[in-house]
Amino acid sequence: MTYRDALRQALADAMRDDPDVVIMGEEVGRYGGAYGVTKDLIRDFGPDRVIDTPISEPAIVGAAVGAAMTGLRPVAELMYVDFIGMTMDQLANQAAKIRYMFGGQIGVPMVLRTQGGTGRSAGAQHSQSLEAYVMHTPGLRLAMPATVADAYHLLRQALTKPDPVVFIEHKALYTMKEDVDLSAPALEWGKAAVRRTGDDLVIVTYSRQLHYALDAAKTLSAQGIEATVIDLRTLNPLDFETIRPHVERVGRVMVVSEGAMTCGVAAELAARITEECFDFLHDPVIRVAGEDIPISVSTQLESGSVPGPKLIAETAGRLFA
Repeated sequence: MTYRDALRQALADAMRDDPDVVIMGEEVGRYGGAYGVTKDLIRDFGPDRVIDTPISEPAIVGAAVGAAMTGLRPVAELMYVDFIGMTMDQLANQAAKIRYMFGGQIGVPMVLRTQGGTGRSAGAQHSQSLEAYVMHTPGLRLAMPATVADAYHLLRQALTKPDPVVFIEHKALYTMKEDVDLSAPALEWGKAAVRRTGDDLVIVTYSRQLHYALDAAKTLSAQGIEATVIDLRTLNPLDFETIRPHVERVGRVMVVSEGAMTCGVAAELAARITEECFDFLHDPVIRVAGEDIPISVSTQLESGSVPGPKLIAETAGRLFA
């Protein structure tokens, strides 16, 4: 099954289980979604539940907020996370705060699906990693699946939550294929996964960078450096209780993110690890993150502006030089 297929299966299963689940967004219906995730869902569930909207991100998210407040469970799709700024009133000022401002009497049980990251030479306005915007906003949950199984299970879990979940899919993962048993027990919502265990270095990461970190860990292993690799899976809730014991056990930590370095997710993770695990650290926490520049449409410049396996391995190697 591909990552794309797992997302489609999660949506279809949720729509069969819950008649209040509806999908709305640009070209999600007859066209099947910008990346094909909603293909054929309009055939199976009809245009009343798979709704093609005008090309207006504020309208899509605003309609989803209103629908969620009045009894539906909408899945709103933004074609790119780069457009999330256009929806910040609807998302950050309304969806994120309504439960608090209504004294808990009403919530906004919606999911905002969107796509982020580099890898398609889509240029500066269609290649960003803006998860820090979401992580910074109290009231929004944030999931970023790195595996096919998590694409399915995290989306199914997100569609049961009483409050808004932003669900960011890396556009370079849609064609990734894995053998998946969807009936196998899933990790609980908000729980990080330890994908590899080693005694020399801890790498904390998420989304596509998980795969780059695992590739780098193989390179490091050939050099006699064994890394633990932790996949966060969700950034809010953030499972620090899985991170902590490995940091205390190993004492050397690298945080890897595709988002920009300054004020990004990597900065928050590095700060928290330093504050809470300072006495166990042998070296400062190292951040490996995206360059503080607009993403180029040039394939070579694009790939050079975000971490890859070589940069991760080389940076880790310097810790032991």
